[in-house]
Amino acid sequence: MEEYLNKNIKDLITQYPQVGKILERYNIGCTTCSLGSCLFKDIIEIHNLAPDVEVELMYEIEKELFPGKEIKKRAPKAKAVQAQGEIKYSPPIKKLVDEHVLIKRLIALIDPLCEHINKSKEVDSRLVLDCVDFIRNYADKYHHMKEEDVLFKNTGEGLDIIKVMLEDHVTGRNHVKQVVEGAEKRNKQQIVEHIQGYKELLTQHIKKEDEILYPWIDRGLSTADVGRLYEEFNQKDASLPSDFEAKYQDLVAKVEGILKKGRE
Repeated sequence: MEEYLNKNIKDLITQYPQVGKILERYNIGCTTCSLGSCLFKDIIEIHNLAPDVEVELMYEIEKELFPGKEIKKRAPKAKAVQAQGEIKYSPPIKKLVDEHVLIKRLIALIDPLCEHINKSKEVDSRLVLDCVDFIRNYADKYHHMKEEDVLFKNTGEGLDIIKVMLEDHVTGRNHVKQVVEGAEKRNKQQIVEHIQGYKELLTQHIKKEDEILYPWIDRGLSTADVGRLYEEFNQKDASLPSDFEAKYQDLVAKVEGILKKGRE
């Protein structure tokens, strides 16, 4: 089994497709990962399953890897696992999670925005570019700079799970670039295709961070690490205007109001 635990997960799933389906049943989405270069053993550690759940997962996978062999369930490992639905974050990580709340409010407006675009005679470029302003300055500059310049550098940019997150950031920026180009050309199809692509990407990205990446990072932080990250996050925030966050809260509220009025 040790050989498989040290195997690249994408190669393992290619060789044993059923393993990917088993992982999906346990809400581990390695089959859709764009990189898939994490080791199998790291996947298990990062997801921090409850001991009894991990036993069942490994039992199913071992039966798939060793057909015809009698497989015995392993004894559960003693480890700290938070109660289901309860994730407690350290102060700096909680700050990032809280920032996701406003980002998710904007993401929730993308479907109504696309409906508004498709129904309108002309493309409301101002409304589209207001959303782009939020994405580029709040979601990217304000939020992602803390991840890229501080958190990920402290965690290890060479780690596969961090590479996946960084790749998502790049893909998101490419979608936004296409949205801007579409707005300039008044091309409804281009705007809708790429703003929807951004929505789908960020929805899964935030879920992975809140439920998997951030808790995994938190488990490895010392008290000194927590204090240092919190201070560095505050320094990043202080480099921006004092009304920065309020400005983008108001912008989201404005877009919500416009789209609500358009549906009435």
